[in-house]
Amino acid sequence: MKLLTVDTIEEARQKLLEHVSHRKMSVKTIESQKAFGQILAKDIFSPQDIPSFRRSTVDGYAVICTDTTGAKETLPVLLKFKGAIEMGKDTDITITCGECAYVPTGGIVPQGADAVIMIEHSEMCDGDASNGKNIAIYKNISFGSNIINIGEDAKKDSLLLKKGTKILSQHIGAMYAAGLTETDVFCPLQVTIISCGDELIPVDAEQNNCQIFDINSYTLKTLAKENLLNVVNTVLIKDDESLLEKAVIEAKLSSDIVIISAGSSKGEKDFTQKVISKVTCGEVFTQGLAVKPGKPTILGFDKETDTLFIGLPGHPVSAIIVFKILVSWLIKQLTCQKEPLPIPAKISCNIAGTDGRTTFQPVSLEIGDEGYIAHPVYGKSGAITTLTKSCGYIVIDRNKEGLKKDETVLVFPWE
Repeated sequence: MKLLTVDTIEEARQKLLEHVSHRKMSVKTIESQKAFGQILAKDIFSPQDIPSFRRSTVDGYAVICTDTTGAKETLPVLLKFKGAIEMGKDTDITITCGECAYVPTGGIVPQGADAVIMIEHSEMCDGDASNGKNIAIYKNISFGSNIINIGEDAKKDSLLLKKGTKILSQHIGAMYAAGLTETDVFCPLQVTIISCGDELIPVDAEQNNCQIFDINSYTLKTLAKENLLNVVNTVLIKDDESLLEKAVIEAKLSSDIVIISAGSSKGEKDFTQKVISKVTCGEVFTQGLAVKPGKPTILGFDKETDTLFIGLPGHPVSAIIVFKILVSWLIKQLTCQKEPLPIPAKISCNIAGTDGRTTFQPVSLEIGDEGYIAHPVYGKSGAITTLTKSCGYIVIDRNKEGLKKDETVLVFPWE
């Protein structure tokens, strides 16, 4: 039996980039309110100052801060009431020494005023304030208190959002604050997922004692959607070379990426490498990864259709981890996304490494007295519940013998 000639993760990633470096991701313009979860395809610069006027952050009175010097509960300062600012309207009121004007939250701060005192720290006196009476101020405030100045949130022409940003609610809010009702996002790549196995049956089929429900189709489809890939089709087939070849040929005509789950090792019924090599005229560029789990991984490329082929191990844990470290990573590269920040933690026990292979070890986290503690979650790569008990994974370098208890590690969350 021919053994796999493996690549390191770095080598496999470099080969992936080399085969897709010519690809220019398509971009589409959509309504900003529909952009949640999409990836920003262009830098966004603010077309205006935000805010475009001096705005009060509280309900209160616009004042000159030096007029409040020494003000306190037992000895208030009296200021002449100049009038009230209406929400959403400009004003011709100007504040001079000894004067104040009412300003609602979000209202424009009148000329001359350099601070706003909260209404809770003031009181009308000498009758109705609308008749030009006085306002008692019970607190000393500093320059600029409770005011957002012009451009304090964002200056005109400043970078508002960076290309590659995964758009969340706060990003949508920033776009609308700048008056941007449309935005450019990356179009999703098209992907087909093929699961192979004589033992696999659809989840709604009647099961006998020697069959298992198809896990990978659903798991990989969800992972694809998490990475903003559009799943064109999922296919479940038996371990049959002709069936796999037919499915692959059909898939490459409609997909940018074809993912084949199982059949990537060197067993009697493992046809993934042979089929990819045949369909791509020999363009299989990775025939195994120096990782645990996930060694039997096949990567290929079809120049004619510009299709990338990913042959994943059949075991669910292996398939998920390889998808994360290759497919998710590649999509982030193509869409200029930053890698998520890992969580520092101390490992709770000694863990052995794997000679010559990078080890991906699922872990759970708990909060200790001095930070996070990572606990290894052990299980065979065919047991999907191993991952449900973990919140992420740590990486043990292929040149490292292992980890010692209390050694600092980085936890990469599944999400």
